[in-house]
Amino acid sequence: MSLGPGPGRSKHLLVGLLAGSLWTAAPIASAQTPAEIAILSPGSGPVEIVAGPDGGIWFTEQHGDRIGRVTPCGALTEFDLPVPGSFPRGIAVGPDGNLWITELTGKIGRITPAGAITEFTIPGGVSEPIEIASGPDGNLWFTEYYNRIGRITPLGVVTLFSVPTPSSAPRFIAAGSDGNLWFTESGADRIGRITVEGLISEFVLPPGSQPLGIVAGPDGNLWFAEYSTNRIGRMTVSGSLTESPIPTANSGPSVITVVDGNIWFSENAANQVAQVTPGAPIREFGVPIPASGPFGISEGPDRNVWFTEFAADRIARLRISLSRPCTRVVPSRPPQ
Repeated sequence: MSLGPGPGRSKHLLVGLLAGSLWTAAPIASAQTPAEIAILSPGSGPVEIVAGPDGGIWFTEQHGDRIGRVTPCGALTEFDLPVPGSFPRGIAVGPDGNLWITELTGKIGRITPAGAITEFTIPGGVSEPIEIASGPDGNLWFTEYYNRIGRITPLGVVTLFSVPTPSSAPRFIAAGSDGNLWFTESGADRIGRITVEGLISEFVLPPGSQPLGIVAGPDGNLWFAEYSTNRIGRMTVSGSLTESPIPTANSGPSVITVVDGNIWFSENAANQVAQVTPGAPIREFGVPIPASGPFGISEGPDRNVWFTEFAADRIARLRISLSRPCTRVVPSRPPQ
């Protein structure tokens, strides 16, 4: 069963982006060429990435059945999931100070900063959770491919809510500035909003949009990538929509994030990461390894841009901050 655009259980890949802005962004230092910080085992397939509560950068290895952690200085640690073939995908920091992940085989995982893993099976038969985010209510919220949004408490109690539109294929989810959760429906060309009580509203996008990544921007609006139409959308919490075309044609926008007060995105098809600053053209930065498949993207604890290279099995960093946490970074490799 296909998960649509993005890395599913095959090594097909896409990625994310953004467009104009209405806020006053922090000035950025002169960015450099992305540097690869961690080299993983072949076939690991790193997907999503997030800054952890412990000062490390955490990521999922979808094809390696591992959760990885790398320090800003390049020290790599990997933790095997209990069951082979778990296909870890989404990752988020929970309100309890742990990392929470989705497993495409129907589980939500919790991993402590020390590496202790607990798994919770999603009730109700076949399930395929994809992305996960921390909610304003102290719980974790996740998208479930079979037309549901899920909520899991820090104790592992799961509640599922059905999306009104059939076959909507919920994908990414993020907490909004209005105290609700917002999610993309890649199969129905809609943006969904769910209250912490479970009430769902949907906002229709132009046909063929195929929205993927979504994030709450510094301006209080929701920003999301439209994969098939190669645009970045911005939606107010009342549902007003603005769309901006991406300069690079067929860039395959998918994951979108905020780093140091600016919107950043990965261009998977163009093998680049990019940034938008108010009143300035989009700045693009090429990834050194051809066809590396940049996908997940996040702000690191060092306020730099960190991203996964799904097809190249690497974790990379683009330095935009003036901070210098390490005198020298040597890409770490897994034990042979």
